[in-house]
Amino acid sequence: MDKYLVVIDMQNDFLTGALKNDEGVQVIKYIKDKLDHVDSDTHIIFTRDTHQENYMSTEEGANLPVPHCIENTQGWEITSELAPYVDKKNIFNKNTFGSKELAQFFEGKEGDVESVEIVGVCTDICVISNALLIKSVLPNVRIFVDAKGCAGVTPQSHDTAIEAMKACHIHILNEGLEDWR
Repeated sequence: MDKYLVVIDMQNDFLTGALKNDEGVQVIKYIKDKLDHVDSDTHIIFTRDTHQENYMSTEEGANLPVPHCIENTQGWEITSELAPYVDKKNIFNKNTFGSKELAQFFEGKEGDVESVEIVGVCTDICVISNALLIKSVLPNVRIFVDAKGCAGVTPQSHDTAIEAMKACHIHILNEGLEDWR
């Protein structure tokens, strides 16, 4: 049975760029350490928020009017500390909060997946969206979110998302131990 570690949107624009997040910057080292110590039977997957030049004319752009993660810009890139763990076959570009393609990747694999663990940003937007999409296609697989490897838009919205995920049978690791607290 396979295990997966999914790293959500650890991109420059969410860490130091257009949507800078000091708490997000503080989880980079923890995620890197986690990636350095994964078992050989754990598959690593990344997601990358991906928008186009027309971002401001989209539904998301109307609600979050800050252009970010425009494809092929520096802000779109995975942070340099984590980039060595990315290869072309383990990254899913997504044009909104949750990745349909990531969920489709897991669909039908329930008997082959032991667990899925998720880290990244933002807990209250993309982490929760992807955790719930994965849970929807793997309802009997243990899905974990490592709170210490996550950061929300605010600490309060991070905590709210953690509570919502717990209510949906997502298992939370290291809650309250986030280095940014």
